[in-house]
Amino acid sequence: MNEMSLNDRMAVVTGAGSGIGRAIAEMLAARGARVAAVDIDAAAAAETARRIADAGGRAEAFQADTSAAAELDRAVSGAVEKLGPLEIMVNNAGILDGYFDAHEVTEAVWRRVIDIDLTGTFLGCQRAVREMLPRGRGRIVNMASVAGLNGTGGGAAYVAAKHGVVGLTRQMAAAYASRGITVNAVCPGAIPTGLRAHSQAILGPGVPDMSGRGIAVNDDQVRAVVPAGRRGTVEDVAAAVCFLASDAAGYITGHALTVDGGWRAK
Repeated sequence: MNEMSLNDRMAVVTGAGSGIGRAIAEMLAARGARVAAVDIDAAAAAETARRIADAGGRAEAFQADTSAAAELDRAVSGAVEKLGPLEIMVNNAGILDGYFDAHEVTEAVWRRVIDIDLTGTFLGCQRAVREMLPRGRGRIVNMASVAGLNGTGGGAAYVAAKHGVVGLTRQMAAAYASRGITVNAVCPGAIPTGLRAHSQAILGPGVPDMSGRGIAVNDDQVRAVVPAGRRGTVEDVAAAVCFLASDAAGYITGHALTVDGGWRAK
């Protein structure tokens, strides 16, 4: 038996329309899972589902703002109806905060980042548990960040939110381990995606340009903070998620798995 196989399992992936989320959805499907691709952008979610279908997998697309409980509930309910019982929940949807320190960030940006990155993750966990508890099993994987372990890697809102994701993961792991549900987090480091531009679009035109802000913006900065001397890939992160979702990780819960080329080891 291949403990890494995800054959005949149903997975919901939020933020699946691009970047790390799309890579996770595609890799889960390649390992045999039926995938519900959830994204705030309906067209992006549909494109991920199409790519999976073209590769021979099975997927459905759902639009939802994961910070809104009713929208997330509708998406998960639709996924269960079309794809079967929920076994894997990947709470990946998130945005950056522009790397603004506490004296710079507006209340509106703070609240939007916390709503999506932390409250949205909580709502996804809560909705997943409702499906998993009656069946006595399930895998929840939350997307944190090295910013959930360091005081750097984002601004005040992003670092606070990602620390909250790690704390939520640990609390839930302790609460549900005896009931067959594992809850883990993945903490990516410098991974090239379109997250800055995506976050800028969601936060709106009133937020200053964040394209050049932060750390690990260029290759020289990456080499300065990452012992591996390079950026990771979205596939690196997806592989970690697939491992935590598999039977091979059945005795791992409450863990924050760094995928960072050694950043946290320094």
